[in-house]
Amino acid sequence: MVKGAEIRQQLAIGRHALDRGRVCAVAELLVRQPRRLAALMECLWDEDPGVACRAADVLERVTGGREPGVGVSRLRPWKESLLGLLAEAEPKKLKWNLAFVVPRMELTVGEARRTARVLQAYLDDTSSIVKTAAMHGMADLTRHDASMRAEVVDLLRILSRSGTPAMRARGRILLKRFEKSGRGLRQISGD
Repeated sequence: MVKGAEIRQQLAIGRHALDRGRVCAVAELLVRQPRRLAALMECLWDEDPGVACRAADVLERVTGGREPGVGVSRLRPWKESLLGLLAEAEPKKLKWNLAFVVPRMELTVGEARRTARVLQAYLDDTSSIVKTAAMHGMADLTRHDASMRAEVVDLLRILSRSGTPAMRARGRILLKRFEKSGRGLRQISGD
């Protein structure tokens, strides 16, 4: 079992930044003991890119990904820092996990627009996973700023035809989600 003081050491286990290492064990710890979140958050800025990337993976899992248990409301003290990290992130794994996490947080309209600008830039990344995560994040941002819906739906329509295979598949899923949510595409796009 991982103890809170060992979070950084557990996240340091792995051969390279994309190696999952002990992510699942740390995620299980945080689900049981969410008060240990501060130790995880510190790791997002670690000098070792592997530690930072695995910390972002854990954060994505515990805030609504595969391991529910740590509500995004607990991220409130780090909101401004996470918005800054989203814009500055370099490792691809860090980018794609933050692209999922930040839009889940409670954001003002201004923060949602700031996040959308960063995610728009992520669409130019060389990584298909970063681009796909950015699409998903932009769709999630529409819950914070309804005025973004038409533009996001148009973007999803384009990318679901012209993007990488992963982007096309995610685009179709996201477009269906808009249809099913009662925010139908006709309503969103003004058709």
